[in-house]
Formats: sequence, C-alpha cells, structure tokens
Amino acid sequence: MKAKPAAAPRPSRARARTTSIAAFVVLAALVPTTATASGTQEVEAELPYVCTLPSGQLPATVRVSADFPERAGAGEAFTPSDVTTTVELPAEAVADLTARDAAEVRAATRLTVGVAQNAATATATWRGESEPVALPGSGPLTLVARGDVPSVAGRSDGDLTFSAGALAIDLALGAADPAGADPGSLTVDCALAEDAPGQGLLATVPVGADEQAPSGSPSSSGPAESSGAPDDDAAPDAPGDGRPERQSERSPKVLENTPGAAADRDDVPPCRYDEQHPPTDVSLNAYVTGYANVKKMKGAAYLPPSCVLIEQGLPVPGPPDPEYLIFDTLSYANFHYRERKQTPPFEATFLSFDFAPVKATMVLEQTGPMRIDSRMKIRLSDFTTITDTYVRAPLVLHVLDLEVNGTPLDVGSGCRTETSLTSEDPDPANFPGDHLVLYGRGEQVIGLPATGYLLLSGGALSGEATIPAFTGCGSDGEDLDRLLTASVSGPGNYIKQVQGQTCAIAAPVFPSPENEGQCTEDLQPYEIPVAER
Repeated sequence: MKAKPAAAPRPSRARARTTSIAAFVVLAALVPTTATASGTQEVEAELPYVCTLPSGQLPATVRVSADFPERAGAGEAFTPSDVTTTVELPAEAVADLTARDAAEVRAATRLTVGVAQNAATATATWRGESEPVALPGSGPLTLVARGDVPSVAGRSDGDLTFSAGALAIDLALGAADPAGADPGSLTVDCALAEDAPGQGLLATVPVGADEQAPSGSPSSSGPAESSGAPDDDAAPDAPGDGRPERQSERSPKVLENTPGAAADRDDVPPCRYDEQHPPTDVSLNAYVTGYANVKKMKGAAYLPPSCVLIEQGLPVPGPPDPEYLIFDTLSYANFHYRERKQTPPFEATFLSFDFAPVKATMVLEQTGPMRIDSRMKIRLSDFTTITDTYVRAPLVLHVLDLEVNGTPLDVGSGCRTETSLTSEDPDPANFPGDHLVLYGRGEQVIGLPATGYLLLSGGALSGEATIPAFTGCGSDGEDLDRLLTASVSGPGNYIKQVQGQTCAIAAPVFPSPENEGQCTEDLQPYEIPVAER
C-alpha cells in the first residue's frame, strides 16, 4: 500500500486567522453564558381572574410562565427563572383608561404566590414591570411584565408547591395629548376566580430523594409572612416545654433576593469632584451597579460599581391635575472614570461549548449627556408621593480585550457597537435618536420610608435594550464584525441597574449615631450598592 502524502502545513497566519474566526464563532457573546440546566421544567399556567376597575368587576386572563427545577435537594435554595406575568384585560378596561384621556400604559405587577410543603405555608411576592404599551382602539389590552422573584428552599423531603393568589397591577398612564392634563395612575386589584384550575397551582417541585418522606416545609434564609406552626428557631410554646419540634411544624420562610454583598471600597473606583470637575450647589455623586442580559446567549454580565456625577435640577410645576400636585425635575449626569465618561473596564468569563474558557474585557462609553426626567405627584387626598423617573443615556459597548483558552485575540482598538444601545422611548417625539432608557418608580407614604427608586436615595432602574451591530472589530485584515454581530446583537436584552444613596456635596451627611451616612469624609458616596438580578 502506498502511504498517503501528508497534507502540507498551512501558513501560520492562515492558521491564526482560522483560530481567531473559530474562537468568535464559539464565543457567541461577550457575557457569561448560562447553560440550560438539565432537569428544568418549563411551566405555563393560564388562570381566570376577576379585576376591580372603575366600571366594576371585570373578568381577566392571567398567564404565568417560569422555569423551575424538576427536583431539589432538602435545604437547597433555588430561584424560579424567566418569570413572565401576562395580563389580558377586557375591552371595558380599555374604555376606563381612555376615559382618562390616556393613550398608553406601563404596568407594574405584584403577584402573591403561596409556597407550601405539607402542612406549612409561606407567601412570596413576584414583581414584574412591562414596557409602555399603546392602548388598542378595540379589543382587549395585553400587558407583559417580567421581573425577579424570591428564592425558596424545602427544609426536608416533600413536594414544594407554588400557587398564584391575589394580583395587584399598578398602571402608569401616558396622555394622548402631551400638552393636556396628566391622566395619572391607577391600581387594579384582581382576585383569583373561584373556578381557577387547581386553585391557581403553578408548579410542583419534589424535594429530597425520589421516595419522599412525609415531613418537611419550605424555607429560605430570610423572614416572610407565614401561617401554621411556629418557626423552628422560636422558643418552646411554654416554659419547660422542651419537646422537640416536628419538622412538619416548621413555619416556611421566603427570602427576597439579595444576590451578594457590597463591593469593598478598595475595589471600586474613586467617585469625587475635582479641579477638572468642580462641584456646584446642586452637585451629587453616587455609585451604580447591576446586570445586563444578552438574550441570544441566556447569560448576564455583571457591571461593577461605577461613579456617576449628577447635577440635580430644580422642580418646576407640572401639568394641572385635580387630584395631584405635580412637579417635574430635569437633571443631568455623567459616568466618571479617570476623567472619561465611561464605566470602569469589566470582565466577563464563561465557557464556550462548555469547555473553552473565554474572557472579554469591555466598557460602556457615554457619547452624550445622560438625562434624568422625574415627575413627582403628590396625591391631595392623603399626600402620598409617587415619582416616576426615566433615565436616557447614549451608551456604546466597547470591546477592549479578548482571550480564548488563555490565548489573547486582537480585536483592535475600535471594536464597538455602531451606535448606542437603544430602547423604545415612551416619548419618541420629544426624545428622538439612539439611547438606552431605564425606568424607576418611587413611592412614599407619610410616616413611612420611601420605597422604589428616587434620585436622591437611589434604588433599582430597569429596561430593555437592543444591542446594535458591531464595527471596527479585528486586525491584520480580519473583519470580525459580522461574526460578533450575529452572536450578540439583537433586541430584548433586559438591564437592571441599582443606584446607591447620593452624596450631596453642598450639604453632606456623615455617618453618626443619629444618621446613616451619605458621604465619606472626602465627599465620596458612602453607600456602595449591591447588584440585583
């Protein structure tokens, strides 16, 4: 037999080019991917509800979808993922909203979910937010809300069940005529219909071994509303009652997500005004952090704490409203990192094809002013304050470095998105152009702490973005734009940012026994926020 001649070796540059392109093919994203875990059950439940609107009680359809594990170990905490609450309100509800001269609506949902294991129960709240939706000319109104939900764990063996309960829908209305009166907001309370299948059952997750023991109850590492027997950490029922508590009597607990601890101050960039950026009487500074999803890759990139310098505007009277006093405030802000309007570089590491480690270094660069529009409404009946805030920021994603399996790949110095990340703006006529939009709502009842997002005290802002096509990626004649665009670019990428308490430079509040700190001694933000998914 004649041996086949060996293939001639390819030139090193061609081999390097092939390796580079192949790496980008398997890279598929610049954020850590999350492989779909084996043993995941996808749940979608369609449930009838009765909702109370100005015109009376009306039927509604609510669809809840989420991913649950097929099984969990005793004491193992898990979080339902990809949670979506879709509410379909009838045409009569649309008429109620258009009667207020509303043309669009944004919804925030609060779904009460009962968690049970054997005889013990707990209550969790699943929150979601929708994008602005135009009111239809006819037919029903469909609102799709997405958000994060608490983690839960079964304390021992036994089925863990999740059942839908009461639903509250906060509707923020947009005016048909921007120059007209603000249609205000409306909260719609909905109750599960009596004929709901399975009494609202959403999912069942077996906990423990395949052969389940009869005892156990759901738990997690934080407090929650509960019913049934006392908590397992509680004292005995009476002095001298030393009987051991049965597992089935343990009161369940549900924990609102606390994804991690705040970063150490040595690990965050400085955030202070200087000679190049002198403060004014209305200057604030704050740290922001969070996560940004890439829908194509089912993964998220952690955005470490970044410094933002803010010039707070002065409130001016808003449109007249018979039920509210309204004030509008326009503020401006800039990222601040080493005299540049950008975030610090951040790394994302993941496994391509589950075996090749890939690490990317990126920054978000600001290409124009960051605008913060806040509308505060004071309800005349009880002086409750509701504040809606929109942050509009033109930001491009710039890829600095890339490594595949420890080997650096040269993406060049100009690898970035062609334009800013873009969102659907609720007011495109007044705010044209490419920019990211994040939204937050804050509420304060007299005598109680504020909840949600306020510019001064911070909180969570969220939105969805389209990642544009990439340009300028590659070197030595290699054009990697199309590969990167196909892997990463596209719509529907959820972003959640958390802003910390601001430091008011002209009136700093330092930590003391009487006050929580807002500023450090050198006038940096005292609070370093924790990112939330």
